[in-house]
Amino acid sequence: MKTKVFKTLVRVAWVETDAAHVVHFSNYFRYFERVEEEFYRHLGFNFSSAASRGLWFPRVETLCQYRRPARFNDLLEVELIVEEVREKSVKYGFRIFSEGSATLLAEGYMILVAASVQTGKATGIPKDFVEKLKPYSKQFL
Repeated sequence: MKTKVFKTLVRVAWVETDAAHVVHFSNYFRYFERVEEEFYRHLGFNFSSAASRGLWFPRVETLCQYRRPARFNDLLEVELIVEEVREKSVKYGFRIFSEGSATLLAEGYMILVAASVQTGKATGIPKDFVEKLKPYSKQFL
């Protein structure tokens, strides 16, 4: 069985660019989070449902490697794959391409920890959520 890759399209807005008219480096993390949010929506999960279960998912580590610049009005294809699922954390991998081409603009990852809203301490990821992540992870194949 092949690992699924989740994808979404993002158009670069004027406000996301810098004086050189290229995407400001910090916005790539916003693109990572945007595909993450769409991914959750696709799985039938959202931040409100997590909060109602007493959970939140703080980021504990992020990385982005920039390959080529994106510019105002470019249409970007942002990919997410589940790189690793542990008892209390998830590592998502991201790649950003210029839409319709194989030109890699940026790639990176983000590690999230499931934490209790009440205590702020790490806690186990709910089993039903882990089950929904499995098709997108090489780890479970």
